[in-house]
Formats: sequence, C-alpha cells, structure tokens
Amino acid sequence: MARRRRLVAEINVVPYIDVMLVLLIIFMVTAPLAMQEIMVDLPEADAQLSEPANEDEVLILVVLADGRYQINIGEQDRDITAEALREQVSKVIRANPTIRVMVQGDEAVAYGAVIEAMAALEAAGATSVGLMTEPRS
Repeated sequence: MARRRRLVAEINVVPYIDVMLVLLIIFMVTAPLAMQEIMVDLPEADAQLSEPANEDEVLILVVLADGRYQINIGEQDRDITAEALREQVSKVIRANPTIRVMVQGDEAVAYGAVIEAMAALEAAGATSVGLMTEPRS
C-alpha cells in the first residue's frame, strides 16, 4: 500500500529577511540627511576682522527689534518683507556669487527671528552667512 504524503505549506522567510535588511540600511543612510541644521562659522575672540576691499561686495540683512527686515546692498538701505527676502537675495547672489552675506540683528530681537532670516538666506543660495556684532567699549 502506498503511503500518502501530507503536504504542509511552509513560508520561506529568507526573502523577507533580505528585504528587512535592505530597508534597515536605507533608513540608516537617510536618517542623518533628514535632520535640518544651519551651519554658522563664528569668529575667534582674538581674530582680526577683515574689511572687504569694496563695500559693494557685502550684502547685509538687518533684523530690526520689531522683527522687520532691512536689506543693505552697498550703501542702499531698504525695507523688505520676509516673502520677498528669498527672491531678492537669490537674484543678488546669482548676479554676484562672491558677495559676502552678513546678518546684523538688533540686541532686543528674538533669537528665532535671526534664525528664520538665516534659513531664508540659506534657501536663497547663500553658502556662508556671517554674524555682525559691535565691539565692546
């Protein structure tokens, strides 16, 4: 008499483990890229400040105490809205890629307003943003 073989359904889990390991690697690689940060290079305390050869080579964004922005290109001061800031700075940087970008924040302004301004400058294409201070007297 022939014996009947009983068929048992088995799940092969090896492909699922491979997929899981690939996803783990993808998450490990992309997790550091998902963090947002603003890089700021602060000068040394005893460093000599360098003045640009030409005042027209500096773009200064002034954050006033009430949170408004003023942009200073060369010797022209003008008020600018937060919405227009990114577009205007982007145009200036495209026209002159070597222009220095500086932020001058009022002492009474909220820290968040300066960070928002720096984020807008970075989004406009500024690769390096400096912070302006007054020397202690």
